[in-house]
Amino acid sequence: MTKRKAPLAVALMHYPTVDRQKRVVATNITNFDIHDIARACRVYGIDRYYLIHPLQDQLMFVERVLDHWRVGQGAKFNPMRRTALTDVHTAKNLEAAVTEWGFPNARIVATAARPMEAQKAYTFKEFRTTIETEDDPYVLVFGTGFGLTTEFVGSCYGILEPISGASKDNYRHLSVRSAVSICLDRLLGSW
Repeated sequence: MTKRKAPLAVALMHYPTVDRQKRVVATNITNFDIHDIARACRVYGIDRYYLIHPLQDQLMFVERVLDHWRVGQGAKFNPMRRTALTDVHTAKNLEAAVTEWGFPNARIVATAARPMEAQKAYTFKEFRTTIETEDDPYVLVFGTGFGLTTEFVGSCYGILEPISGASKDNYRHLSVRSAVSICLDRLLGSW
């Protein structure tokens, strides 16, 4: 694995995101995203995994799931799941997340399935080198629904290049769980 120097968190944003008609929406948090992304973050040594949502009932849902697996019956049933969920946190917005993490000036790097404009564009290789050599904290942000809003991405410190596969029609609509795993492996894997 990459010898990472920079503190690194992952955030899964449920707002501001867009739907298929490009309307700004808040998407629902799914149980799969809690568990599967937490497991990927644990495997690749991510410091924190944040689920970001402005609605309290969605954050309460996550906390109930986490309680079940951290201290409830789930902790006894599957201790490895408890371990994977150790560094999962919730926040109403990204500002609250980075403040709670202790790095309010963390550099925010967005992800997107298609090329978008941001202050700085990173290839996977460039961002891998950055987190290996710099001390600055970074948050790698993933969107749900049909992605993060153009305005949000434009406000970020940078953007990571989109994942490009080998489909003949340039199909790029991965589940966010798959996208997180692919990105973390490209950035922190032992290849």
